[in-house]
Amino acid sequence: MNVLERWTVDFYDFHSPPPDTEALGISTFGDLHSRAIRNGARHGTPVLLSPSGRPDSRINLFFREGRMATSQPGTWRRYAYTLVVWLDFLDAIGTSWDRATVRDVEAFKDWRITDTRNAERVRASSFDTDRAGLNSFYSWASSRFGITNPVATVRADDEATTRQAYGRGRRDPLRPAGSTSRQVKWLLRDALEQWRDIGLRGYGFDGLRRAGRQTGGFNEDRDTAFVDGLYGTGLRLREWASILDIELPGSGGERMGTAWLAAKCVKGGREGRTYWIPRQVLRSVEGYLDPLEGSRAEAISRAQREGRYDRLSGVRIVTGHDPRARKLRVVTVDGPATVALDELAPDDRRLLFRRTPQGLEPLWVWLSVNGLPKKPHSWEDTFDAANRRVAETWLRKTDPGGRLGEEQREQVRRECPLWVTPHMCRHSFALKWFSILSLLEERRLEGFSPDEIEDFRDQLGDIWLQLAVLLGHRHPDTTREYYLEPFTGLQVSYLMALLDDDERSGVDTLVRIFARHGGSVVGPVVAVGASR
Repeated sequence: MNVLERWTVDFYDFHSPPPDTEALGISTFGDLHSRAIRNGARHGTPVLLSPSGRPDSRINLFFREGRMATSQPGTWRRYAYTLVVWLDFLDAIGTSWDRATVRDVEAFKDWRITDTRNAERVRASSFDTDRAGLNSFYSWASSRFGITNPVATVRADDEATTRQAYGRGRRDPLRPAGSTSRQVKWLLRDALEQWRDIGLRGYGFDGLRRAGRQTGGFNEDRDTAFVDGLYGTGLRLREWASILDIELPGSGGERMGTAWLAAKCVKGGREGRTYWIPRQVLRSVEGYLDPLEGSRAEAISRAQREGRYDRLSGVRIVTGHDPRARKLRVVTVDGPATVALDELAPDDRRLLFRRTPQGLEPLWVWLSVNGLPKKPHSWEDTFDAANRRVAETWLRKTDPGGRLGEEQREQVRRECPLWVTPHMCRHSFALKWFSILSLLEERRLEGFSPDEIEDFRDQLGDIWLQLAVLLGHRHPDTTREYYLEPFTGLQVSYLMALLDDDERSGVDTLVRIFARHGGSVVGPVVAVGASR
């Protein structure tokens, strides 16, 4: 029997060849992929294994029926890893998931957030994800198997009633005190660039490359372009990670290029939308895509030589692209077909290739070192690794002589003031555009009375509506509630300090356009930099 130390999770990958059942000594199982599909699995469905090496069929059934069966792979991954951590904790305290109590969940909360014996403590907002995942799992298990839900939480109907009566819901008893339902953190541009240079490019806090490290590694151009793109476009990680090379505009001479985000890549997957890519970001991405200088071409050449693309299952060969209709002509095992880009989910896009004289070449922009399309969720590992490098660099800066003990060193790492998550880039994008739109609104409404200003906003929309468009929200209330409420008290002079020279120059141009065409600004527009 294969005995493991902890619970583990794997995910079905129907795009790769199935395991050889003959070699594994389980030939009676037949084709494992076909068997899994008959049992309700989809591409990306999790499979959890206990330390004994055996699955618990009841746990794995959670991902194959009901609401979870139709969820996105990203949701499966979050819930699966939450369950793995929870199940390991239960093993450590000598109980099982189907006998867990409210007291066990409270102990889990303490261990995850505050117990100093846990070297992998998390922030309160991260435990909020654990709490929500466990509640969903046990709510399902309660109705499916009659197992008591140990996650003390406010029921949705109780919360709705309380809000009607008092205007706000009762606090979830398991929600950490340091957690709010909306954790908004943003970065100054200088901080993002410093984190990028240290974590991805091998620099120190002094702005110099570390001795013996002339580059940030083989993927430096890829990783910096990806981070620049998250900050510059405001897209979610999964959205920016799923783009194809044919969907990118050229850098040209305009400050902002426009691109289309396909419906199946958007959160919710209902409809696609336009988004904007700053010129600097496009140039950074073009550097990575460069066939002579970029690392992507080298990764593709290596994969072609090793035959990696030829071994993939379900590959679609793209023979044509209609950018106006946003459609591709492809060849599959069933023959030629036309497919809409809006209908291609990330897993479908990873299988799009074109034929070149050198062999197959992926359309997926972001590639791993082995040349295969980099899965969106794996970017979390890239950010985690960069945060660890930044923390180690902070430790060397704080303790140059290496005099601290290991416990003190770990504390210094944990207290490193510079760290980044992918979604912080989106928050920072929102704040940046809040500052730009605030300045523009201040300029173009000069001279209007309060009533005229109100009429103007009713007709053209306020800042929140414009930000909702930039962020891809269906309603500006979502933008106001989830992202930018903390920003409303900030002064424009502070907000302008968040922008770099190119962005301030762009704002200055926009202000001049309003002055020339809008007729609402009297006199010449002062240089934007003067407001700093």
